[in-house]
Amino acid sequence: MNENKPDNSQSLACVFCRKNDDCPNKYGEKKTYEKWNFSVHYYCLLMSSGIWQRGKEEEGVYGFLIEDIRKEVQRASKLKCTVCKKNGASIGCVVPTCKRSYHLPCGLQKECIFQFTDNFASFCWKHRPVQAITSNKYSSSLPCTICLEFVEPIPTYNILQSPCCKNAWFHRDCLQVQAINAGVFFFRCTLCNNTDIFQKEMLRMGIHIPEKDASWELEENAYQELLQSHDRCDIRRCHCKKGRDYNEPNSKWEVKRCQSCGSSGTHLACSSLQSWEQNWECLDCRRITYTSDFQKAPKHPLANSTNVTVTDCLLEESSSKLPRQSTVAQHKELLSLFLSVFTAVKENLYYEVGKMLAISLVHGGPSPGFFSETLFNCLAYGPENTLPTLDDVSDIDVAQIIIKIDSATDLNILNSVISQHYNYLEVSGCLRLTTSLSDKFMLVKDILFYHVINRVKAPFESFKQGLKTLGVLEKIQTYPEAFYKILCHKPENLSAKNLSDLFTIHSVADVQTLRFWNSYLKAIEDGKSATTMEDILIFATGCSSVPPTGFKPSLSVECLHVDFPVADKYRNHLVLPATNTYEEFQENMDFTIRDTLRLEKEERSHILPRTLNVSSNEEMLI
Repeated sequence: MNENKPDNSQSLACVFCRKNDDCPNKYGEKKTYEKWNFSVHYYCLLMSSGIWQRGKEEEGVYGFLIEDIRKEVQRASKLKCTVCKKNGASIGCVVPTCKRSYHLPCGLQKECIFQFTDNFASFCWKHRPVQAITSNKYSSSLPCTICLEFVEPIPTYNILQSPCCKNAWFHRDCLQVQAINAGVFFFRCTLCNNTDIFQKEMLRMGIHIPEKDASWELEENAYQELLQSHDRCDIRRCHCKKGRDYNEPNSKWEVKRCQSCGSSGTHLACSSLQSWEQNWECLDCRRITYTSDFQKAPKHPLANSTNVTVTDCLLEESSSKLPRQSTVAQHKELLSLFLSVFTAVKENLYYEVGKMLAISLVHGGPSPGFFSETLFNCLAYGPENTLPTLDDVSDIDVAQIIIKIDSATDLNILNSVISQHYNYLEVSGCLRLTTSLSDKFMLVKDILFYHVINRVKAPFESFKQGLKTLGVLEKIQTYPEAFYKILCHKPENLSAKNLSDLFTIHSVADVQTLRFWNSYLKAIEDGKSATTMEDILIFATGCSSVPPTGFKPSLSVECLHVDFPVADKYRNHLVLPATNTYEEFQENMDFTIRDTLRLEKEERSHILPRTLNVSSNEEMLI
């Protein structure tokens, strides 16, 4: 058996489907055999209804004898494809009463199911197996857990659901590519790693899982870099006179690797380690884990869900959603955020964003309008001339440290706070000797500058380099007042119409309640209520204005037979009370919204007061 060169394989069409296409993901591997002068797709051969594997694997074509293949081609030449109406339809629906026959590509086009297991059954588009449609508890799209693009969570031919994790959804094409790459030994549920149940369901739904090792296991020297160990000192101030790359075993200049990631190192002497056995973590890993030592803010006493998604950008913008997620959720989010920023810096994405913004501005594109004031000041006047404020800190744990330090009334209290948060201060490089109470002002300044500016120095510099395209950054620095109006976020004034347009109807709505809702918004706009448009937005979402990129998930509203309105800030969802009269509706809305915001304000004053002594002592800070 001799295989031809690739150019010859393209000249011969598959003997079953009559196509030249060489697409392994769709049709299987295409093989050309010049000894017998034909080509065949692997899947076309497997799924043909009148042929069985009678030989050994090395005999004929994948164990299918040549005479059997010729007989099957002869049989198929008498059958007309119900899709393209041409002869050669070697695949038939397995249902006894169904007479449909088709070529493999035609069957895929009509969304037939081909099961690569047992008897290699084929099902036409009328009789194919389907996944059960359970009650749809998802109010919006969910991401495919392989490509992360959003899909509608309804099982169809192209969208499949995991049998073991009901919130795991996939594109069929994504699953097939993953199955081919992972093979039978590594193809599993992306969420729970289940193999048996997951593979059984995917085979039933027509996913081919080849009996081979994973593609990444077959690459030569694929894991060679894992044999290399990090042996360089990465501490900001290396004290070794022979340089960061110097590594002398069994001495104070031996390099100790991070116990968590192993990709950063320090000389023992540079981190004051007494011996190699002592544990040491790099700054990046300690930033992820230090929050476990902090006390969490108390939960809100109302039934409203106030979980928050922490959003970090080049420089943090303040967030009005103060109540926090669980410790586990925070750690997962911090780790995900760190990996995202690391990947973005490595792939130079911040530079590309700056470059795109510069080109867009030069060519008359829309105003970005999403920069924070601190970010703009860093670009226009330089980070060294920018003084971050507490509003720039969205991390409540860091904000609490700043508040505790700033509110210390004597040196003993100040030293106690420093001792309590020693880990964070050491990690951030802000740890300093305090000999008087006035030292607290410099400490606050150091923390703000580190958390808001130094911590994101690499992505900021990359972004700034991108803005230099076509001389845009130079113009920003020359005419800062003009560019401030273009680049910085300006919240739009809320009206009854645009606030109403923000909310979509979640389910079949009560017409009377919706009429009350629209009248209520109009009354607020006309000044006939003590509640404001901003109050409603804060009550429903935690934000006082519409973010530059909009809300995600989008705002929704539904009407239920409840006495008072209920807000789910995690889903940006508002429940309106169904009442008999408009007066009762307005009274219940006003009472609940004002009372909730009052309680939140009181709680916030205990957790994160927005006014610090920092501004009043600005001269001392500078």
